[in-house]
Amino acid sequence: MADGAIETDVELTDGFHLIIDALKLNGIENIYHVPGIPVTDLGRMMQEEGMRVISFRHESNAGNAAAIAGYLTKTPGVCLTVSAPGFLNGLVSLSHATTNCWPMILISGSSEREIVDLQKGDYEEMDQLAIAKPLCKAAYRVLHAEDIGVAVARAIRAAVSGRPGGVYLDVPGALLGQTMEALQGQKSLIKVVDPAPAQFPSQQAVDRALDTLKSAKKPLIILGKGAAYAQCDALVRDFVEKSGAPYIAMSMAKGLLPDDHPQYAGAARSLVLKESDCVMLVGARLNWLLGHGQGKQWGERYSKKFIHIDISPTEMDSNQPIDAPLVGDIESVLSMMTAGMGDWAKPPAEWTDAINAKVATNVERMGAKLGSNAVPMDYHGALGRLKKVFADHPDAILVNEGANTLDFARSIIDMSKPRKRLDVGTWGVMGIGMGTAIAAAVETQQPVVCVEGDSAFGFSGMEVETICRYKLPVCVVIFNNSGIYRGTDIDPTGRDPAPTVFVPEGKYEMMMQAFGGEGVVARSPDDLERAVREAIASGKPTLINAIIDPEAGTESGRIGNLNPQSVVKKT
Repeated sequence: MADGAIETDVELTDGFHLIIDALKLNGIENIYHVPGIPVTDLGRMMQEEGMRVISFRHESNAGNAAAIAGYLTKTPGVCLTVSAPGFLNGLVSLSHATTNCWPMILISGSSEREIVDLQKGDYEEMDQLAIAKPLCKAAYRVLHAEDIGVAVARAIRAAVSGRPGGVYLDVPGALLGQTMEALQGQKSLIKVVDPAPAQFPSQQAVDRALDTLKSAKKPLIILGKGAAYAQCDALVRDFVEKSGAPYIAMSMAKGLLPDDHPQYAGAARSLVLKESDCVMLVGARLNWLLGHGQGKQWGERYSKKFIHIDISPTEMDSNQPIDAPLVGDIESVLSMMTAGMGDWAKPPAEWTDAINAKVATNVERMGAKLGSNAVPMDYHGALGRLKKVFADHPDAILVNEGANTLDFARSIIDMSKPRKRLDVGTWGVMGIGMGTAIAAAVETQQPVVCVEGDSAFGFSGMEVETICRYKLPVCVVIFNNSGIYRGTDIDPTGRDPAPTVFVPEGKYEMMMQAFGGEGVVARSPDDLERAVREAIASGKPTLINAIIDPEAGTESGRIGNLNPQSVVKKT
């Protein structure tokens, strides 16, 4: 050291800790993760710094967990993956989150730019940013440690503002080891202020919507999962009740008002869709799940007026002309609507009485099926018992996927509280079950019952080890009919099993037992109800193998019409 020089110690930080500090500064504490190069140590350090790191067996399942975490909390769920193949696996769930309007951030390690751009053949080399951009809401790459704070802030704001969705954050391996002065590093971090600002419609738009609704003789309100995401539950209920209009709820909106509410018309869905003269959509889209607002189920085309609340103006007129568009967030719109209702006249008794009569008839018709204790079980008998379990455990969360298992459960199992039913969402994808169940348990600390078709379970079933490892209060119920749709198809050549057939009565319960959880076989509705109640009471990881009649299912559940039919006959 030169004469007169003063030795000083400067505290340093690095890319690892700046990412952790930026996330924690913005309230993100849970990370859904698959370890590997180059992010293994990042996961370790996150845990060391007090974050909860849930390590999965496959990136798609970790991503599905992050996606539903974003839906439940309105804060971006974060999925951390390795580069290239791990990134691609996570990208499936990132795109799923974007389609469903759930805030999520996928953070993936990647190769260095100078190697990728010259295609030198690095370990898991891939231009991940370019691949991600078309499939998510926004995508960013961070090259310098001093930019980490900006990158995380932009990712959070992009994920939750306007129409929420998925954001990709590309983290080259070399970034993690970059150092800078700790004080300057702290100053570079950003706490995002008001990331999803309120968006109010004009008073003119509100008045138009109120006039349209008030003039209707047969109004109908449709609540979508966007209304549940908004978390203004009391306001939604107040508006629906003041309107006096019958309403139906899309599957993930069930429970915003309890399904036994006198205005709930779910059991008369066909009647209200066809006969209504004015439909108000609250956080729901006229996509395939509602038949695009067209077809026989809707009656004569263009015979109805539509009121639509959506934060995206481009959603209006997507399938039907919208007579009263309300562009804004649901809480802001409904607060203005409710304030402007004044002395509101309820719909004509002729309309509501007809609906109530139809509901009563359909409920009575289903009663015997739901009370059956026949062996082998069918879907109605099994789900009828689960309906009773959820009635007694209103805080339990239902995760649901499959074909018949999903479709029947949507209409049979009632919800009495919001955000207690989680399923496949807009895409209708298979494989969300275990990831969704794990995140639901982590984010809410409530018991979770995950009701799966045996086909759906196959996409993510290995995550039962994750459930056992973290000792989560998750009960997995597999409706095992030994196949996809049905377990009775045959190969006409006699050579192989049919494409839709599995090993008869596969012993799924042994998978949970292998990792220290409880495994149970249920062959009757009585057995199933008893086993689920015991699982909820114990809080232990449990898998119930519910043996369903192989002939009980129907092709593609209730959307078999989407399967193309061959017109060629072999001779």
